[in-house]
Amino acid sequence: MKQDTIAAIATAPGQGGIGIIRISGPDAESILNDIFSPASSCREPAKSHMLMYGRLHNGEEILDECMAVLMRAPKSYTREDVAELQIHGGGEVLRRALNVCIQRGARLAEPGEFTRRAFLNGRIDLSQAEAVMRLIAARGEQERRAAVQQMEGGTADFIRKASDQLYHLQAGLAACIDYPEEISDEEGAGELRQGLEKVISELTCAMDERSARLMHDGMRVTLFGRPNAGKSSLLNALLGMEKAIVTDIPGTTRDTVEGEMQLNGIRVMLTDTAGMRETTDPIERIGVDRSRRARQDSDTALLVLDGAENISGEEREWLKQLRESDAVILNKSDLCQKTLPQDVRELRPDVRIIQVSALDEQSLEPIRDFLRKSAEVSDQLVLSQPRHLDAARRAVAFLNDALMTLEQWSPDMAATDLQAAQQALSEITGDRADEKLLDAVFSGFCVGK
Repeated sequence: MKQDTIAAIATAPGQGGIGIIRISGPDAESILNDIFSPASSCREPAKSHMLMYGRLHNGEEILDECMAVLMRAPKSYTREDVAELQIHGGGEVLRRALNVCIQRGARLAEPGEFTRRAFLNGRIDLSQAEAVMRLIAARGEQERRAAVQQMEGGTADFIRKASDQLYHLQAGLAACIDYPEEISDEEGAGELRQGLEKVISELTCAMDERSARLMHDGMRVTLFGRPNAGKSSLLNALLGMEKAIVTDIPGTTRDTVEGEMQLNGIRVMLTDTAGMRETTDPIERIGVDRSRRARQDSDTALLVLDGAENISGEEREWLKQLRESDAVILNKSDLCQKTLPQDVRELRPDVRIIQVSALDEQSLEPIRDFLRKSAEVSDQLVLSQPRHLDAARRAVAFLNDALMTLEQWSPDMAATDLQAAQQALSEITGDRADEKLLDAVFSGFCVGK
C-alpha cells in the first residue's frame, strides 16, 4: 500500500454552493495547517473532528473563505489522517485549491483511492467498498436500499457465515482423513454431504439473478401491436408527459420511443414501438424490425389491442407468442367495443387481460399494479452485484463437484473442491484479493471517493 498523501475534489463537476477538497495521508494535517488559517486567533493545534471557519490561502494570496475539518487517524474514512476543505463550489476556486494541496506535497488521488485505503486499512471489506459506489450511482429506491444493506455488512455477514460452514466441513474432513480408525469413510462422507447440501441450498437461494438484474438495470417493458392501437397514447398517459407523437395516421411512430418511471422503487423503462405490419416503406420497415427486437429483449411485453376493432389474424399469432410475464392491454374502452376480454380468453385463456382507455387516467392503474407485481424484489436480497453473483456461482459449482466426488471417491478427494469454493467466496469480501481484482473493482469508482 502506498503511504503517501493524496488529494482530490470530492464533489461533482460544475457550479454549486459548496465544493469539497479531501486530503488523506500522513501529511494531511501539515498541508491543512499550511494553506488554511482559522479565523480564531488561537494558535493551538486543531481539534480533531471540529469544524473550523477561516480562510484558504496560497502564501499571502487569499483564495476563499471556507470551512475546514481535521479527522485524525484512526477515526476517519480511510483510517489515516484526513482533512477536508469546504469551499465555494466554482470550478476555478476548486482547481486552485487542489493545485495548492499538490504544491504542498499531496498527490492527485486515483479513482476510488480513498475507499481503497479504507479497505486496505481494514475499515471496510471489499463488498462494503463496492456498496459505496453503488449507493452513489443508485438510480432507484430499491437499488439504494440494497446498497445501504450491503454497506452495513449484510452481504459480508452472509458470506462469512457460509465460509465458516465450509471451514467447519473442511475441519471434519481433515479429522476423517487423519483418524480413519475412529471415523469411517461412510460416516465422514455422510456428514460432509449433508453440510454441503445445506451450503449449496443457501447460496443458491441467495442468487436471485432476475431480481438482481431488475434492481441494477431496471425492468424493460415494451408496448407493441398494430398501428393505431393506441400504444403511443398509453405511453404518454403512463409517463404523464407527451413523450411520443400521437396522430390518427397509421405508422406515425417509426422508431422506438422510450420513457422511464419508478414502481416499487424499481426503474421501469417503457418502450413504445412502431406498429407491427407489413410495409414497403424502407424506413418504417426498420422501425418494425426494431419493434420485434425490443419485444424479444423486454422483461415484460404488453400487446395493445384496439377494443373498437376486431382481432386481426396477425394479432391472433401474437397472442400465441406471449410469455407468462406478458399481458394484453385492451385499449379504447371508451368507444363501442368490438373485442371483449372473453374474445381474447377464447384464444389465450391463461393471459392477463387489462381493459383500459388511454384517455382515462384512473383506468390505467391496473396496468401499474401489474407492472408493480412484475417488478417485485425482496428487500432481503443478499447477493445483487454481478461480481458477487459470479463468485457465488463458481463456489456452488465447486461444491457440486465435491458432492459428485463423494459419490464416486473417498472424502479426502473432495478437499480441493472445498478449498476452491472457499477461495471464490473470499473474493466477495476481499479476505483473499490480489491487486488485479482490486484494480478491477476500484477502476469503476469516481475520483475523490
